[in-house]
Amino acid sequence: MIALVLFVSPLYILGEDAHIRVHDNLDSNLAWYKVLAESGQLRGPIDAVIPQVMNGNLSRNAFGSEFTLIVWLYALFPPMIAYALSQTITRVFAFIGMYLLLKKHFLKEEKWAPITIGTALAFAFTPFWPSGMLSTLGMPLALWVFLNIRQGERSWKNVLVLTLLPFYASIVLGFFFFLSAMGIFWLTDVIRKKAWNWPFLLSIVYMTGIFFIVEYRLVYSFLFDDEPNSRDEYFHARLTFWHCVRLTFKNFALGHHHAASMHTLVILPLMFVALFMTLRQKKGKKDKVFLFLFLLNFALSAWYAFWFYKGWLPLTERFHVLDTFNFARYHFLRPLVIYLLFALTLKIIWSHGPFWRRLVPVFVLAQIMTVSFFNEEILFQDKPTVRQFYAEEQFSAIKEYIGLPQEDYRVASIGLHPAIAQYNGFYTLDSYNNFYPLTYKYQFRKIIEKELEKNKTLRIYFDEWGGRCYLFTDELGKHYMFKKRTKKRLKNLELNTEAFKAIGGSYLFSSVPIDNAEENLLRLEKVFESKSSVWKIYLYKAI
Repeated sequence: MIALVLFVSPLYILGEDAHIRVHDNLDSNLAWYKVLAESGQLRGPIDAVIPQVMNGNLSRNAFGSEFTLIVWLYALFPPMIAYALSQTITRVFAFIGMYLLLKKHFLKEEKWAPITIGTALAFAFTPFWPSGMLSTLGMPLALWVFLNIRQGERSWKNVLVLTLLPFYASIVLGFFFFLSAMGIFWLTDVIRKKAWNWPFLLSIVYMTGIFFIVEYRLVYSFLFDDEPNSRDEYFHARLTFWHCVRLTFKNFALGHHHAASMHTLVILPLMFVALFMTLRQKKGKKDKVFLFLFLLNFALSAWYAFWFYKGWLPLTERFHVLDTFNFARYHFLRPLVIYLLFALTLKIIWSHGPFWRRLVPVFVLAQIMTVSFFNEEILFQDKPTVRQFYAEEQFSAIKEYIGLPQEDYRVASIGLHPAIAQYNGFYTLDSYNNFYPLTYKYQFRKIIEKELEKNKTLRIYFDEWGGRCYLFTDELGKHYMFKKRTKKRLKNLELNTEAFKAIGGSYLFSSVPIDNAEENLLRLEKVFESKSSVWKIYLYKAI
């Protein structure tokens, strides 16, 4: 617990001067929570919209449910306090869950305590998708409960966990895949044991039902909202067979940043040592659980990679849900599987004599030290701090210069994330969101049509995904963070400014100068700088 306190302490000590993840965090979710909290629609009806984003075309349902605790953290506390509390809650319960799971079901004897505690601590230190909360790091706690129930245990603790966990996790960011895996686990039990374990099945159904209640906005949008949205044009099946093979081994060795396990340096080689030791044993003594998890770990990597295989195309054309729902996320089970493997690996190594036994504490400490270096303050030390990224002082000056109520005009950004303007109260035409009306995507596309024609990569990125509804330019490419020291300039920009104005656009915030602004019917109003910001903002007005 002291180690966990030390791990999250930079967030409390540094506050807005802390370094945290930008991708899928500062560039999106943190701003979304703030926008939602200030929109007056936190508990809005099913058909409510968020007027501050995408010219009022973004549904309230595209944001988190008001039954999710993380939404209330950001509604009740300043963003960085909410972020620090969320990190603390997630890591504490990640530790507790993995410790209980190992101690009760995998390493029951007292002698394994250094392995159970060390593995649980290393697991709690792993990087995770911040807005996913306990979506991946809560899986050990859920598995502990399901194994308890499967073995016939009746306890209020099990019901409490199954009831409360959905309020701090996401079904689409992890638990859909976990619960469906539990369903397969139950079915194999039925086939193998020829007995219906009704409490086990009902517990899976119960937790799924709680998730559906918590995520009722998502369920409604998925089942009953028939308006075409941006996900309807999502296309994922484009890799060749050998690309998928390479991606399988890459994912197996390195993992994925949304379900990071940081297993490459220590756990991976040790797993192969344990595999060699296990295969050398006599047939009856082989650790079957270890072998099953080892194969499952590889299978999850293969599933992730081959989800993008272009051979799926006939099926995706016939069953649209295969494009709109990301089934590749079964690989989100891998952190759970890998750290169970780590514990069983250490057990196997421990059992091979005094020499190996003495090395086990070294291996545990090595993994803990490895994941410690992936603390956000270390990992993102070359990125802007929260204060520098959102640049509130600088954008306050822009707001004062424009001098109009923010709801009376619309803005868009070039060379920096729209989330920054949103965080500072501006009403944006652009945004990062993968669930918005397809009609709006087409309206917005007219603004950047000529730029997309110049750049095939950008055209595919926007047309076949479109989650980042940004003012893309050929000269900047897929880069959204040009800081004030950049020498980059836009020399051949071709925007459809009339289309920009047609959907309410008035001002552009650009992090780089636009040399041919007049040709694009843009007038440079003023350049804004601030010591507390990493940006140099060129304010252009559409004329």
